[in-house]
Amino acid sequence: MVGARKRPLYFSIIIYIILAVIAFITLIPFVWMLSAALKENKDVFNFPIKWIPDQIKWINYKDIWTRIPLKIFMQNSVKLSVIVTFLQVLTSSFAAYAFAKLEFAGRRVLFLAYIATIAVPWQAYMVPQFIMMSKLGLNNTHLAIIFLQAFSAFGVFMMRQFYMSIPSELCEAARIDGLSEYGIWSRIMLPNAKPAITTLVIFTFVNTWNDFLGPMIYLNSTELKTIQIGLRMFITQYTSDYALIMAASVVALIPVLLIFLSLQKQFVQGVAASGIKG
Repeated sequence: MVGARKRPLYFSIIIYIILAVIAFITLIPFVWMLSAALKENKDVFNFPIKWIPDQIKWINYKDIWTRIPLKIFMQNSVKLSVIVTFLQVLTSSFAAYAFAKLEFAGRRVLFLAYIATIAVPWQAYMVPQFIMMSKLGLNNTHLAIIFLQAFSAFGVFMMRQFYMSIPSELCEAARIDGLSEYGIWSRIMLPNAKPAITTLVIFTFVNTWNDFLGPMIYLNSTELKTIQIGLRMFITQYTSDYALIMAASVVALIPVLLIFLSLQKQFVQGVAASGIKG
């Protein structure tokens, strides 16, 4: 049997060049943000762009902490992101185990019905949710955000796909040994699902951290607002301090970058493995 022919060297070079150009274009907005954060507000939109300003305004990174209560906003974002991420991982892994490894009537129909909710845009049921939260007295509280985001159909789907790749014989052997379903979930499924859990942690943390519409609707008090809502405080009725907005945006990116960089290896494994078996 003749093996597959190797690609010509020039073909690989062209592919790498194209990927490098795409990566460069993708990074341009981020580099511009870093540059704008160190400029005078009047120089942010000057063209042609001066990537390294003549006078670097490091003081912008000091002013963002005094112009608005940025520390409180960061703490609120961290609080919500950590709690929502923990709850989504917990609920998604529980539900995914049931859908992947337990036999019960209507399992497939229930799973398909639940996953179908991914196709329904949040704007379609945003008003009923708001009315429900109002009647429960949860508006202007962090609990409203936590309760609404504690469950994820996408998380259940992704975790189930990974659980399906784990041999069912392991579960059967554990049941014969007298291990309960909770024991199987905690001692067998979770340790083997670290890449999928890491992927879900990154997706959930980033989505919660970057969420703008939810906190804007449910959180009115300044002491409860998140970083994404707080950035709007640099925008007044007549002007916007874009240099400070860019500086605050750079600070807001740090937790997300730290989470991704610390978990990137398992994240890649999780993305690759979650689609092994349907």
